Amino acid sequence: MTKPLDNRLALVTGASKGIGAATAQALAAAGAHVVLTGRDVRALEAVEDTIHAAGGASTIAPVDLAESDGIARLASAIASRWDKLDVLVAAAAYLPTLTPVTQIDGKQLSQALTVNFLSTQALLANFDPLLKRAEAGRVIGLTSSVGASPRAYWAAYGTTKAAFDNLLESYAQEVEKTSKVRVALVDPGATRTAMRAKAYPGEDPQTVKPPETVAERLTQLLVEGFDGFHRERVEA
Repeated sequence: MTKPLDNRLALVTGASKGIGAATAQALAAAGAHVVLTGRDVRALEAVEDTIHAAGGASTIAPVDLAESDGIARLASAIASRWDKLDVLVAAAAYLPTLTPVTQIDGKQLSQALTVNFLSTQALLANFDPLLKRAEAGRVIGLTSSVGASPRAYWAAYGTTKAAFDNLLESYAQEVEKTSKVRVALVDPGATRTAMRAKAYPGEDPQTVKPPETVAERLTQLLVEGFDGFHRERVEA
């Protein structure tokens, strides 16, 4: 039976857990061949096993986005096997300790800037040629409300997400009239992830939606398609 994303190649960062893992599984279930990337090899293998057990197709590609040449090596490896990239989902993110601006840890801020912003620019730079070779390349970046609306104690994370948003929307404007690549920014909203538990340790996880809800919406967005820059928040 034909599936809506058959013959599509999708790359998902942060695919070892949370929304990234759920999205990888949902895209595979819809027919895409999914390249799973993240740092935790065992976790990536577990996600791949789940995909294969359900009859899907995937390839693991362990990469530390903080490594200066990691993304370039990943792009080179993918380009040597496939001639295009249909979907890029930027789901990887790093959450520094929530703290006042005056007490932000420099090393954590540097890590957040690298993972949340600099690696995103590197992904776009390295995969832009493959995205443009696709019939309709799509980029989806997972953002956060604190990127658009500053919040006390969230500056170290929110600032990097504001930069992330600016970067992706700028890229969307640059490619809109010169290619068929389109970009979406999606705010998952409150979702049951390890990052959420770190930020809200006293919260009952059952009171927020599971990652699968976000993954289903991202897959639906790709199946239905979108023209021009798209932005939305996923509600429960």
